[in-house]
Amino acid sequence: MTNGFPVYGPEEVRRLLDYDGCIATVRKAMTHLSLDATPQPLRSIVEVGREKFFGIMPGMLSSPEGFGAKVISVFEDPKHPGRAAHRGVVILFNREDGEVACIADAGEITKIRTAAASAVATDALARADASRLAIFGCGAQAESHLQAVARVRRLRQVWVWGRSLALAQNFAKRMADETGLPVRAVDNGEQAADEADIICTVTNSPSPVLFAQWVRPGTHINVVGSSRAGPTEVDPALVVASRYIADSRASVLSAASEFLKARDAGLVRDDHIAEIGEVLLGRTRGRTSADEITMYKSLGHIVQDLAAVAYVHERAAKNYPAGGISR
Repeated sequence: MTNGFPVYGPEEVRRLLDYDGCIATVRKAMTHLSLDATPQPLRSIVEVGREKFFGIMPGMLSSPEGFGAKVISVFEDPKHPGRAAHRGVVILFNREDGEVACIADAGEITKIRTAAASAVATDALARADASRLAIFGCGAQAESHLQAVARVRRLRQVWVWGRSLALAQNFAKRMADETGLPVRAVDNGEQAADEADIICTVTNSPSPVLFAQWVRPGTHINVVGSSRAGPTEVDPALVVASRYIADSRASVLSAASEFLKARDAGLVRDDHIAEIGEVLLGRTRGRTSADEITMYKSLGHIVQDLAAVAYVHERAAKNYPAGGISR
């Protein structure tokens, strides 16, 4: 407890933010984001060094819930490739009195809620019989995405590709042991894509690692690794070929590199974008045929963070009513 409000560190977040609960929480938050007319500011990102960024994400949940912000640094750490790049805090305020409700570790919140958002999109957009997952990347988000997607589709095979085959092999062995799923490392991204009907790109690559000609009809793709204008994990042709659905239309127009490059080349228009909340509400169609390629662009939205923190806070109050949680 700090100044009358709890602070949830990484261990507390991991213990309280279960994947099933987070998926349900994020699904509700994204539905409300598209339903509610409350303005949501765009994130602000400042480059403080080479591949080092400072970000502020303010916003609010639907009334009468809270508001707040995520304040983070994003520093890649090549010495620890499996370590999450996000470090900072999420602050949740009460809407009624403006008091701080709680503070939570942003790294663990981001890791779990991002994968939960992809799971929500996968559940809404992937074919019902989709069971073969390919993951591009072998860091923290690769781990959480495997855990989350396995909760919305019955996976029978998982492939993982990384720029380092050794890291991919280590990841595959560890995750196979943790999940009981057959996880296999491959040294060829095209092979991984060709085998899959669900693909998650969770890399920090500045240039495409996934190309349209690799992707089979009927595949669902979660494009996650880049949340700012610049790095592009998939080629513009894949944007054109896909039913393109994002967490936030405004965020795409500000920071989704693969879309902006395709639009600037005259390949798509702004009306190519739909929001996952609109799909969940039934306002727009998600997948329109078994052969359609669907793409979910995850830029990350503050309502996901605030909803996840509110869920952590609620579970802590129920499980530790006398404040018996470490700080």
